[in-house]
Amino acid sequence: MTKVQKVAVIGASGYAGAELVGLLYQHDKVSIQHLVVSENSTSCGKLFSELHGRWQGICDVPLQSFSQKWFDDKVANAAEKLDAVFFATPHEFSADWAKAFVDAGVKVFDLSGGFRLKEAGDYPKFYGFEHANIEALTQAKYGLAEWQQTDIANTNLVAVPGCYPTASLLSLKPITSNQLYVENSLIVVNGISGVSGAGRSASLATNFNEVSLKPYNILQHRHQPEISQEANAQVIFNPHLAPYKRGLLATVTMQLKAEVTAEQVDAAFINAYQDKPLVRLVNAWPQIGNVAHTPFADIHWQVDEEQHVVVVSCAIDNLLKGASSQALQCFNISLGLPSEYSLLANRT
Repeated sequence: MTKVQKVAVIGASGYAGAELVGLLYQHDKVSIQHLVVSENSTSCGKLFSELHGRWQGICDVPLQSFSQKWFDDKVANAAEKLDAVFFATPHEFSADWAKAFVDAGVKVFDLSGGFRLKEAGDYPKFYGFEHANIEALTQAKYGLAEWQQTDIANTNLVAVPGCYPTASLLSLKPITSNQLYVENSLIVVNGISGVSGAGRSASLATNFNEVSLKPYNILQHRHQPEISQEANAQVIFNPHLAPYKRGLLATVTMQLKAEVTAEQVDAAFINAYQDKPLVRLVNAWPQIGNVAHTPFADIHWQVDEEQHVVVVSCAIDNLLKGASSQALQCFNISLGLPSEYSLLANRT
């Protein structure tokens, strides 16, 4: 019987953090001990339900302010230690603090980009900071739940994938892992995300009234090296911002080897996901409306055998499968539970 885990969420005021708190609150193996925001946050002292009204009367928990003293009092010197902490924070914060929690015996599930890239030298270029904890970076394991269960189960520091990489890699890996594509050929990933992917802080660029469908950060987006790293193949990633709240669609185009058939591609996807209940292999091109507010990833593909091309599309909710529900999958795996535990139905 799995014991109830004492957890904290740091970054509970943001969109992904709030979704995560809701999922943890409904998990029967979790006891939320602390909801934490940054030291200078105007949300400090407010109830979680004041910021996220759908939780009024359900999760009326005050938001605490993070500081060195908070860490010392609640983690390093606490009589009853935490079992796990979830970071839904800026990338630099998790890079700075994850090792301290791990050293204190607390498992870390990081929803930021602080540990997704394996090469420390990539952080200044793609994230704008020098990584502070190289030792922790070498210990961290990438947490694509459907593909890396063993790594997730055997580490104390999980780098939860980004939303674009999640949809992209779920599309790519059945092809790349089975070597069905032409090596060093052009792989193009087009991604479209709603405005919640930019976070809760106000910005004119992501203001709903200002947003039109447009590409951005072409050939320089920070998720490009993450996708390439985990697909073990170089990709061209073209992100787009769209005028809707939540949901994400990635469409991948790949060149297949001349001898590869549609049946082989079908088999690759079926073998990869037939026992993965949160990935749905659908019979038509996926739609955002079918996955928004759910933990599912919907995938569809089509092969042109004459041109030796496969096109794959994957739709997810960027705040759930692209962030918080995948973090919970990683948490479940670390406990030896089915990854979908509490996301579909509780099992004991």
